[in-house]
Amino acid sequence: MNRAQMRTSAFATVAVIASAALTACGSGSTGADAGSGGGTENAKVAFLMPDLASTRYELADKPLFEAKMKQLCPGCTVIYQNADSDAAKQQQQANSALAQGVKAIVIDPVDSAAAATIVKSAQAQKVPVIAYDRPIPATPADYYISFDNEKIGTMIAQSLVDHLKEEKAEGGILQVNGSPTDAAAGLIKKGIHSAVDPSGFKLLAEYDTPDWQPEKAQTWVSGQVTRFRDQIVGVVAANDGTGGGSIAAFKAAGVKVPPVTGNDAELAAAQRIIAGDQYNTISKPIKIVAEASADVAYQFMQGKKPAGKTTLYNTPSALFVPTVVTKDNINEVLFQSGIMKASEACTGEYAKGCAELGIK
Repeated sequence: MNRAQMRTSAFATVAVIASAALTACGSGSTGADAGSGGGTENAKVAFLMPDLASTRYELADKPLFEAKMKQLCPGCTVIYQNADSDAAKQQQQANSALAQGVKAIVIDPVDSAAAATIVKSAQAQKVPVIAYDRPIPATPADYYISFDNEKIGTMIAQSLVDHLKEEKAEGGILQVNGSPTDAAAGLIKKGIHSAVDPSGFKLLAEYDTPDWQPEKAQTWVSGQVTRFRDQIVGVVAANDGTGGGSIAAFKAAGVKVPPVTGNDAELAAAQRIIAGDQYNTISKPIKIVAEASADVAYQFMQGKKPAGKTTLYNTPSALFVPTVVTKDNINEVLFQSGIMKASEACTGEYAKGCAELGIK
């Protein structure tokens, strides 16, 4: 992706998605019958999120999903739970939600394989399951909503490779993947390889980060800094947390930080980009997937069968396309669009960088 393409406005992306998103009800197949239909004004829906390592779930996904459900169904109740990276705990939370009579489950699985049991249990009770952000490959859910994770991997890695070639860098790349139990992380990893493998830059080493923990990424990268030192010209990190951990490893070693990628456009990542510590991130406005999942869940709760825009893992799916963010377009994509506030990002040591980039 060249820089002109990266300047695509986030608002334009939202507008395109909004015009096409998930309003039509077709004859898409569904593992659950969703046959209870009607009488949804006081229904319950479960919103089960995977971890607290990423701040997004508490700060964005939850309130955005709840707000959209309230708009669609003022009397409906959202049962929110966060599993804190514990697959067994998420199973218990799903069982509890089913016992409380939910009419749909929206789940971002801690462990994509283990979540197959949750899908089977729910569908046996004719409760539809919407996989959120992370797919459930082994047992098809009734719907899957996410940004295109494989494309995310390709985009962040290709952006880094293009930058390194522009800078005429010579050396190799570290690859810091996400959790090995997360199917979405596997898709991101596949996308990263599609850009790194043919790039001409040697892949020095790669690591699957347990539970996406930034501290574990930092520990691993610290070892690679000791091992490879000046050979490292870039790091492809699968999200902002692992990217932040990677950057911390270089700083702790007293070594110049090479270009490091990210994904999620967290506030801390935006500040690192402004400061020049992180090269890129991915803007994938959570509002898009949170509202789309609420819309799909409500359709299922009414006994309808939403048709997918595509199919992934034999599951009707809606996969949205995100935007790469670098210093070149961070003002436009994150701040001028209203996704992020300058008053939150441009504090203290970041004020000077914001002024230089015209962020206000």
